Amino acid sequence: MIPVKPKKGLGQHFLTDKNIARKIVNCLTWQHYNKILEIGPGMGILTELLLEFPEKEMRFVEIDRSSVAYLADRFPAIHHRIIAADILDLPFEAIYNEPFAIIGNFPYNISSQLFFKILKYRDLVPETVCMIQKEVAVRLASPPGSKNYGILSVLLQAFFDIEFLFTVAPTVFVPPPRVNSAVIRLKRNQTSALDCNEELFTRVVKTAFNQRRKTLRNSLKSITTNRETAESIWQQRPEQLCINDFVWLTRWIGQNGDPAGKS
Repeated sequence: MIPVKPKKGLGQHFLTDKNIARKIVNCLTWQHYNKILEIGPGMGILTELLLEFPEKEMRFVEIDRSSVAYLADRFPAIHHRIIAADILDLPFEAIYNEPFAIIGNFPYNISSQLFFKILKYRDLVPETVCMIQKEVAVRLASPPGSKNYGILSVLLQAFFDIEFLFTVAPTVFVPPPRVNSAVIRLKRNQTSALDCNEELFTRVVKTAFNQRRKTLRNSLKSITTNRETAESIWQQRPEQLCINDFVWLTRWIGQNGDPAGKS
């Protein structure tokens, strides 16, 4: 009997293998930050190992009240650093106002939302080490040309170097998920800003991949009707484009597109 009952509605799958937990914690590089935020500590299998670094400042965000109570009882020294909240509703600057790393076993049902949030606060989060659904991990780390390369691949790789680290089997969780998990690491790259309108860049990427089987000439009709150009990029599909290609395309649409492309 485990002390905290996993809640399906929260997407909880508690890791039980301490060797894997240590392997995850060891993936932190401790470069360019001295503070850590653990998202969804659950029963504290990562928390216990993180506390072996008392010189680092740490905070823990947990939405499940029963987990919060258990963690406060198990680790009384950090009860004042456990934040009972939904991480999606919590501004990162309300936790730390200087660079910090994120670690955690991300619930499958909110992992994409978490990555969009990390992207938003990219200059505050130099590193993220997390366990997510393997399929999503593969997608995030996939290079151009891969069938798994998609919206989040492009948007995150524009600002982060992403490493697929290792796979984790369902048998080391309670309850076991129906799919494999994987651990990835995101490290902030040297790109401070894209050489284009970043809001339009995001719109171009999303629109292109929402019809990924079409060439860009057809998939981007809703953004610009001015596609009568000899540039070969328009004959390609979105998974064939690297970050710089999407930047070029965004600049072209911003400069040559119709009003829809400039909005």
